[in-house]
Amino acid sequence: MRLAFVASETNVAQQARRKLVDRYGDVPVTDAEVIVALGGDGFMLRTLHTHRAVAVPVYGMKLGRVGFLMNKHHLEELPERIARSHAAELFPLEMQAIDGDGQARSALAFNEVSLLRQTNQAAHVEVKLNGVVKLANLVCDGILVSTPAGSTAYNLSAHGPILPLDANVLALTPISPFRPRRWRGAILPHRTVVSMRVLDSGKRPVSATADFLEVRNVRSVEIFQSQEQGVRLLFDPEHNLEQRILDEQFAAD
Repeated sequence: MRLAFVASETNVAQQARRKLVDRYGDVPVTDAEVIVALGGDGFMLRTLHTHRAVAVPVYGMKLGRVGFLMNKHHLEELPERIARSHAAELFPLEMQAIDGDGQARSALAFNEVSLLRQTNQAAHVEVKLNGVVKLANLVCDGILVSTPAGSTAYNLSAHGPILPLDANVLALTPISPFRPRRWRGAILPHRTVVSMRVLDSGKRPVSATADFLEVRNVRSVEIFQSQEQGVRLLFDPEHNLEQRILDEQFAAD
């Protein structure tokens, strides 16, 4: 099995990579059958972005603080573990944003796209779904659109719903909403196009972030799920992603 090992910059991840390369060898990513990512969830997201065009499945091992998208780290029997693994295909969100200078910016997000106020002034945002206004003026600290894979991350912290991986839905979740007072978000069909326009952007500036790429002073943002840029993550049978997302709904801490 041709494996390409990539690791975060932490000492523990780099040491683990050296041991794995000594045991199993290492090939360039473009020649690999599987990319093995060593780190935490943040590093996994960067790996997916960096190597998405290679179309090679990624098997992660946790060597960071957060490892929801990772398997346990073991040196032994890695090819056998990979051969037994289950694949989960993730489809990213595509963000198209217009900034304060009228420049168009685009990015992908495997977890979520979030809009956040930049100052002490609350954000005022118009929300459209498939071109139809659903909220004429949402007053809030922010709002996000989450994939199922990302629904246990920032979305969950903002009191959004946990989404089953195969549910073909997205979460639309407000962050500290003030008006409408009783609106707490929505679950959307995955083909929904979400359009958001920042009202009074000069006085109430808002930034937009797709995973870790931030665009400051946005005027408008359009978000939809890409069906052509999916990636495959590999998980040990006892730690498959679908089961983790299901179990997260019953987590007590």
